[in-house]
Amino acid sequence: MDENNVPLDPEEEDVLNSFNQGEWVSKNENLDKYKTAAKETFGKTHRINFRVSENDFRNIQIKARELGLPYQTLVSSIIHRYLTGSIKETSPHS
Repeated sequence: MDENNVPLDPEEEDVLNSFNQGEWVSKNENLDKYKTAAKETFGKTHRINFRVSENDFRNIQIKARELGLPYQTLVSSIIHRYLTGSIKETSPHS
């Protein structure tokens, strides 16, 4: 069982044990950039609500999981990086 008392099948149990033993390492080279951008957005914060397609939301969650971040932190980081010029807008017809 995991820490939330949810029964796991043997494969899930193996993955959880492997993770808990520190055998999982992020391979994303940009992880430090995301963490830095997220830290720069701390301080006074404001909650915003907006809608995205189901597909975009799932892709955000997947990308955040790959980066080892909560999806809200990833979205905040992307917004911050765009507004500070780290992410450049491209032509929609490229």
